[in-house]
Amino acid sequence: MEPRFGSPQTMTAEEALSEVTLRPRSLEEYVGQQQLRQNLRIFIDAARQRQEALDHVLLYGPPGLGKTTLAHIIATEMGSSLRITSGPAIERVGDLAALLTALEPYDVLFIDEIHRLAPPVEEVLYPAMEDSAIDVMIGKGPSARSLRLELPPFTLVGATTRAGLLSAPLRDRFGVLFHLDYYTQEELVQILSRSATVLGVSLLPEGAQEIARRSRGTPRIANRLLRRVRDFAQVNHLPSIDGALAKEALDALHIDPLGLESLDLRLLTALIDTFGGGPVGVEALSATIGEEADTLEEVYEPYLLQAGLLTRSRRGRVATPLAWHHLGKTLPAAQQTVFPS
Repeated sequence: MEPRFGSPQTMTAEEALSEVTLRPRSLEEYVGQQQLRQNLRIFIDAARQRQEALDHVLLYGPPGLGKTTLAHIIATEMGSSLRITSGPAIERVGDLAALLTALEPYDVLFIDEIHRLAPPVEEVLYPAMEDSAIDVMIGKGPSARSLRLELPPFTLVGATTRAGLLSAPLRDRFGVLFHLDYYTQEELVQILSRSATVLGVSLLPEGAQEIARRSRGTPRIANRLLRRVRDFAQVNHLPSIDGALAKEALDALHIDPLGLESLDLRLLTALIDTFGGGPVGVEALSATIGEEADTLEEVYEPYLLQAGLLTRSRRGRVATPLAWHHLGKTLPAAQQTVFPS
């Protein structure tokens, strides 16, 4: 797969360390997702008043919107420790049992990509979530017996970019479900201003606006672009990041005013030039541009759909009039019947 600069799914080691330092540490510092923040504040305060563990939380939505950050905040607000793992990392039932039995009372266990848990592991998680206990099989064959281990009260925070792949029994055991939406440009400007302060960068309002405009509604991408624009300012010995510098730097990185990169443009170009704007199935589109179908659905399409450049129909993907206009192409009469004015 071709490297994707603006992908919220990939971070270098340096960026991962910087991402930790830029994370807000409380709900008061967290920007955006207003309804989520208000409800989460109520649930946390209620749990603390009852001196109970917060009910299990499921966070779902596109990558880079703050699911891991919210897990850190939940642990901090509850005065608990945070244990972090991911679905693919828990390969065997014993791995999960070791994690759960090592928890202290009221700890928060964060499982990223929880939809990728193996079915046998997932089944062990059910009694842990409902009854704070796990059943471990000892021995094999006719002499095997089940041993129930009691667990301290804990909060499981699950995160997924594909909620539809979660099994119904697992999803139903979460008491709190939150969907994270893309951020508005104004919210990203607030995030960039805070991040610039943490990084010690002078970011002017027009510079923040330019970076926010090209950040695909995603805080992780906004912070990544800020770091790269900072590099341009540093090398050119400029004291501040203004709109002109931000534009020059992002143009040099081949990130257009809508936040699209070469990979996004290649997808839209193939959809329009090869398939006449669609509709076309994701497998055919995948083969044309040389990317996995899962990559198209998880990485490319969410933002293209949100930006109004792409639609899905029963027959496949269709480029919208905005996509034709953005690529400087004339919408043919056949497509005008699909999108009447």
